[in-house]
Amino acid sequence: MPEPQRIPVARRRRRPTRGGTVLSEELIVTTALELIEAPGGSALTVRRLGAALGCDPSAVYRYFADTDALLLAVADRLIGESLDGFAPGEDWTEALREFARRVHRSVLRHPRLATVRASRFTAGPAEYRAVDIGIGILLRAGFAPADAVRHYHVFIDTVLAHAALDAEVRSLGDARREPDGPTWTDPGGDLPADAHPHLRAVRDHLPVLARSAFPDVLELLLAQFRARLPE
Repeated sequence: MPEPQRIPVARRRRRPTRGGTVLSEELIVTTALELIEAPGGSALTVRRLGAALGCDPSAVYRYFADTDALLLAVADRLIGESLDGFAPGEDWTEALREFARRVHRSVLRHPRLATVRASRFTAGPAEYRAVDIGIGILLRAGFAPADAVRHYHVFIDTVLAHAALDAEVRSLGDARREPDGPTWTDPGGDLPADAHPHLRAVRDHLPVLARSAFPDVLELLLAQFRARLPE
């Protein structure tokens, strides 16, 4: 008796659910992102995802081992989107600057995933591509391989850390990080010279402390890289 023909896993996966939905990794990631960013959204769960997709929650496990794997896939999607159309030019400093700004903007657009992106390695194709691009820029600048990797590590961690901080500040809305009463943008009243002589001396410049430090940190970092570039 001939053996029954095996159906490839990819074909089995794409069968419509009882609700008529044809599942795919792309659809699941898109739906998960929508759930995460929905107003008043709560934690991502397979049950909520199944309901949004119109399928049995267990069907998601045919594509992702667990919700953590799915979360990393969502983060990888955002990394890829942040670099869409990015083509580093000959000016390596400007290329790194644009790279950083793209990552920063992307994190601010998706604040609920800021911590994941700042602290996790997705091991997905988009992150591998991003790391390859970043290290490639530094190699073309003239850095030795070991230095290119080390500097990229410092670069991307700095960018992501500030992006996550700015995303958190933005999510606080009008409350921001300021308490009720005097703020850095409007200290109010006279600062006592005997208690805070240095603050009083720079009072007109204190509003800078209420803004994001990312632009200045990025320029300081790029200047440090230029200073360390071999002759």
